[in-house]
Amino acid sequence: MLKNTFCHLRGVGAGTERSLWDKGVLTWEDALDAPQKLLGKNGDRLRRGAEESLARLESADAAWFGGSLPANMQWRLFDPFRCNAAYVDIETTGLSWPSAHVTTIALYDGRQVRTYVHGRNLHDFAEDMAAYDLLITFNGKCFDVPFLERALDMRMTAGHVDLRYVFRALGLGGGLKHIEHCLGFDRGELEGVDGYMAVLLWNLFRRTGDERVLETLLAYNAEDVLTLEPLMYHAYNRHLAGTPFNQAAALSVPPVAPNPFRASPRALREARSGAMF
Repeated sequence: MLKNTFCHLRGVGAGTERSLWDKGVLTWEDALDAPQKLLGKNGDRLRRGAEESLARLESADAAWFGGSLPANMQWRLFDPFRCNAAYVDIETTGLSWPSAHVTTIALYDGRQVRTYVHGRNLHDFAEDMAAYDLLITFNGKCFDVPFLERALDMRMTAGHVDLRYVFRALGLGGGLKHIEHCLGFDRGELEGVDGYMAVLLWNLFRRTGDERVLETLLAYNAEDVLTLEPLMYHAYNRHLAGTPFNQAAALSVPPVAPNPFRASPRALREARSGAMF
């Protein structure tokens, strides 16, 4: 779908893009081959944009496309960069840095879950994240990314798909768990656990040092990134259905991958009650 996209080019909106498609200008290569009269007065600019787009795609520059596409259209980045994408979610002690800090980070790349823990290996995240072309989050533009950049003194340079905006454009608002429920997802023993519970679990771990409590927090954090993968596929296909390219480019939606961590029911009970082990 990305090679069918023109909305990232200066002066091209959704209406102009649709008009190009209707005229048979479906790809950047088509724009380069199209006669001037078909492209109109901005034809030279379109051709230059198409040439640069091909070069940027060849160099896997997802960030360039991400910086030009509106947030609700960045789902179009997914297909060409999905094999080198990182699904990321963080847990914190509060909503703003520096009064709060990151407790754990989960990163899933479709193959394995990596986790980072405050006081252990949190600063390894920046180097690991640098290996990926595409970042996929839920509400990461407003929360996860600015928090991480300040807390870890880093820059997130990958192209960024924030599923909050992508799903809102489909008419699905609300938080991550609400959207999961709308699509039939079930978190099993982690059902009902939320960000506030993550804070309670961290506080309990800091008081007790019990690794079962930390693993429960990591299980919750990991679940967030594991569900992001099939949600990204769902969103991609639903948006694609509104374009002329639906049949050729729809993707098979993977199941939620197994969580490598196990939540302790006792840890959840103790965190809720505020008691100590």
